[in-house]
Amino acid sequence: MGRILAIDYGKKRCGIAVSDPLRIIATGLQTVPTGQLWDFLKDYMEKEGVDCVVVGEPRQMDYTPSESERFITPFVNRFRKTYPQIPLKRVDERFTSCIAQRSILEMGAKKKQRQDKAVVDKVSATLILQTYMQFNNL
Repeated sequence: MGRILAIDYGKKRCGIAVSDPLRIIATGLQTVPTGQLWDFLKDYMEKEGVDCVVVGEPRQMDYTPSESERFITPFVNRFRKTYPQIPLKRVDERFTSCIAQRSILEMGAKKKQRQDKAVVDKVSATLILQTYMQFNNL
């Protein structure tokens, strides 16, 4: 069984999280500038066994796609063409940034760490992965 990799895709940077090979624990891996995401994915997938990729799906409160979906759809389409053998799943990410900021605060992070958007993106990717794993009983 391979890892699951989650991406909180953003216009400037992408939070990355991965599961362990047994798919028990979701861990924030890093934040990658969006312009370097393809190089990161190529390198990571060559080194690690990734069986599935999960990408956050931003939605409005009425379940319609949010404004940022227009930046994510081209990435999703390109990923599916580049890696047709790896399933790509989408997970509703509506409240992940708020929950991530609250989690960082509850962990006792200093103000500077709480304001670091890269940390929020990495925690958001972890929440996306945890959500996927919970709803799929992994």
